[in-house]
Amino acid sequence: MFKLGLPIFCVLAFACAPTWSARTVHSHLGPKDLTRLQKVFADGLSSTDLQAIYFASLNLETTDAALKDALCKKIVTLHAESKLNSFEKDFYLIGANTNLRCTSKIDEGILAKVYKAFDSELGSTQEIFYRVYTHKVVGVQINDAAKAKIAKRLQELLKKDDTLAGLGYAFNVAVELGESGAFVANRVEDAIVQADEVDGKLLQFEGGLSITALIINGAFGVTKAYNKPAPITAEQAVKFANYFLSRRSVQTAKGAHVLIEALKTISGSGKVTPICVQLIGNAQLEAQSPTLNVAVVDLLGKALSPAVQNIEAKILLKKDNSVLADKVKLTSKSSDRTTFVADLGSYKPVRGIYQAELNVDGLYKQQLQFKVLGRVKVQSLEIGVAESDASASTRKQSVTYPNKLKDSLSADSTQKLLLKTLLVDESNNKPIAVQQAFVRLYNKATGKEVIFIAEQDSSKAYKFDMDVGNNGKNFNYNSGTYNLYLTVGDASLSNSFEWLVADVQLKFNQDGKDTKSKTVRGPLPEIVHQFRVPEKRPPRLVSDIFTGLCITPLVLLFVFWGKLGINVSNFSVALSTVGFHVGFGGILALFFVFWLQLNMFQTLRLLVPIAVFTFLTGNRLLRRIHAQRTAKNAS
Repeated sequence: MFKLGLPIFCVLAFACAPTWSARTVHSHLGPKDLTRLQKVFADGLSSTDLQAIYFASLNLETTDAALKDALCKKIVTLHAESKLNSFEKDFYLIGANTNLRCTSKIDEGILAKVYKAFDSELGSTQEIFYRVYTHKVVGVQINDAAKAKIAKRLQELLKKDDTLAGLGYAFNVAVELGESGAFVANRVEDAIVQADEVDGKLLQFEGGLSITALIINGAFGVTKAYNKPAPITAEQAVKFANYFLSRRSVQTAKGAHVLIEALKTISGSGKVTPICVQLIGNAQLEAQSPTLNVAVVDLLGKALSPAVQNIEAKILLKKDNSVLADKVKLTSKSSDRTTFVADLGSYKPVRGIYQAELNVDGLYKQQLQFKVLGRVKVQSLEIGVAESDASASTRKQSVTYPNKLKDSLSADSTQKLLLKTLLVDESNNKPIAVQQAFVRLYNKATGKEVIFIAEQDSSKAYKFDMDVGNNGKNFNYNSGTYNLYLTVGDASLSNSFEWLVADVQLKFNQDGKDTKSKTVRGPLPEIVHQFRVPEKRPPRLVSDIFTGLCITPLVLLFVFWGKLGINVSNFSVALSTVGFHVGFGGILALFFVFWLQLNMFQTLRLLVPIAVFTFLTGNRLLRRIHAQRTAKNAS
């Protein structure tokens, strides 16, 4: 099912995504990255991890004899203490010993175990991988009979366990087995189809960098060894390359090694090899000399082989996709043919954001975005003071950039300060809009500054209008001389500026010393919670009258009983009779006490047991009275 599904998937994806033919990435492993990775390897040599020392010594050559001798002794100790599998730590010990060119020999017991490894049945593809590569490091050839035995065992293990890690180890082992391992090449598609795609830009295998590098290195190795097609498509190569480049901040010696090896593998993958095409610099070009500089390198930042012959670019203005230039030739600038340049001055690009569609030798395509910076010019600026009620004409004066107005202006709380300026593009003298146009008033004596936004009007001139009286609070009513600055800034301008236009004497009605905020230092006063003051109670006479009215029904009850006469002939001295009346009386007494001093929760806790007792005795009393009446009627 996988063998049929993968080709169909690739064909459909290729048809639906035209960018698959680009075969380019936006970054590569640069000099800073390689320098940092060298430091990772240097740290690995000083670690107490046998694996880290092996990978570090594989990438760094140690010239210090004393350090080399110390490391040779250290790896023997670390091997004895290591908790890794025997076959794994044997490989790292022998590999590190070889990389460091140690004069001391490996223990004969360890070597004997390595030599006899294939006499017994190996338990996993991982063990086969490490034993085969240990033989390779030692320089011992594996005979054909042993290779056939390993291949047979590998086939048995893959039937039981075809995990990604198992397949990755099998791919790398098959490269060393010759014809015996040809069957492993047929399992490449099974592994590649399990890659996970992230955001449509990255491809990786579950397990991270180590597993992904293991599978990619092994897949390319085994397909090359048995003359099979490339294991991945050009688009997949780009996405795997993007994943590896995203892991450039790896911190372990093993991670740094497998990262570099994987990028080397993809860079040498032939027809599916991606390259890096990127802008040099900050992607901002001056309008006076718009020179486009492009780097074309492999994934490790090296020149391509064979060298690039032809690069053409199509330049479009991103705002409306209008074409500025087509088939612009980029010429080689460096001796290694990694830097290419195009002079866009003859096309007279205006200020804005552009997109360059690059075509490298008809094989690689890349879209790069850059910005052409313009220059702003102050065509005119007028500043003046007017009455707030507009009853008098405005006295305006012109100032030429970058000069300062000779005479100081003066404005009091009945007046307003006005400024109007027209900003134009230096290349065509057309009015432009900028992202930042501020007027800043700064008092040098107090260090106080207030910033206002200049708004663009219908004529595209920037205007500033400040009523002195209404804005006194912003200045803390501090009268004095203020420097007035005009600040103009924009991300697409190369000459943003701040211009001291004039000195302004501002006069406010209130004294700044009285309104100046005081800085509170030290602990603040404690905040004590206060309950609401109780409501005022009524006079004692009113309370007594209300109490009497409440007691009146009870008094009337006893009065009426006296008038009518109380029949107590049926009262029998029994536990239920006495208990019921005592309980009922207790409830009335509890309500009376509740009225005097108890709260609701205290009353409920006392009422529950009394009510239960009264209910039980009352029920017993009623049953006894009912029985007496029934017996009397029967007689």
